[in-house]
Amino acid sequence: MSVLRLFNPDRDSPPLHAIFGDEESCRYMSDPATATVEETVSLLTKWNEGTEETTWAIVEREDGDALGRITMIPRGGHVWEVGIMLCPAAQGRGLAFTALCAALDSIFDKHEARRVYADIDPDNKPSIRLFERAGFQREGLLRAAWKTHIGVRDSIIMGFVSSDPRPWRHD
Repeated sequence: MSVLRLFNPDRDSPPLHAIFGDEESCRYMSDPATATVEETVSLLTKWNEGTEETTWAIVEREDGDALGRITMIPRGGHVWEVGIMLCPAAQGRGLAFTALCAALDSIFDKHEARRVYADIDPDNKPSIRLFERAGFQREGLLRAAWKTHIGVRDSIIMGFVSSDPRPWRHD
């Protein structure tokens, strides 16, 4: 089972080079994989600015290395965008689902979110399945939404609102 720990760029970025330095892991990102650990640290430090309270390292133990990263980005009006990535070696063990559910609970319960959405490349089937499993609804397709390192890409928008049932809760 995964645990969320507030993200510390200096501590957590180096092990996450396993994601951000891997071409396949970065396939659906705007930019290609980083070339060095230093570039990964710089990128994640920059991305962490303004989300220090809503970006977490995904770990198996509080004192363990980061296996992934999940962030909730404020978009105004109690609306948040979620992004999540997990190291290839940690995939398939339910860590992303557990982390996503914990982050959703935090953002709805502590930050009074009204809505959370994910912007997903239509070819990223594992990500789509993760968000469907957590109860997100497909809301639409934005055609030619992103110019990326692999070309112009569409986006699927999946959303979860505060009144939606939380399938991970059994209360």
